[in-house]
Amino acid sequence: MKLSNKGRYAVRAVFDIAFFHAGRPAQVKDISERQRIPPRFLEQIFQELKRAGLVSSKRGPQGGYSLTLAADQVRVGDVIRAVEGPIVLCASDEPSSSAQPIDPTEAALSELAGQLQACFDSVTIASICQRATQMGLGPGGLQGYVYVI
Repeated sequence: MKLSNKGRYAVRAVFDIAFFHAGRPAQVKDISERQRIPPRFLEQIFQELKRAGLVSSKRGPQGGYSLTLAADQVRVGDVIRAVEGPIVLCASDEPSSSAQPIDPTEAALSELAGQLQACFDSVTIASICQRATQMGLGPGGLQGYVYVI
């Protein structure tokens, strides 16, 4: 399985809102600069996240995008499915028109697909924020470094 840039950017954008804005609306230009995501592409991603109910938008000078749920309730799998569709689709996921038993390879692939989805769903945006804090990242960038000129 290979995750597209769209999926990666969506996770980075949702992380950015949760980590750097803590409940306040985030503007696309700020997220775009910080995460190095093209602004037009980011707008498209936010439209899909909004349709999925993961973000909401507010217009005006104090507007932007914000999470509709707490960061500990937003799973990476939710974000990826919102922009990419199902993480893995096996033939056995589709309704069968015959009464024949499932092919053993399809049964194995279906089981693996479920495990893969569970892996993506086990990581929340809040856990990524905790990891960023442990790495020394803060709202102003990397923390812990003092530059003296």
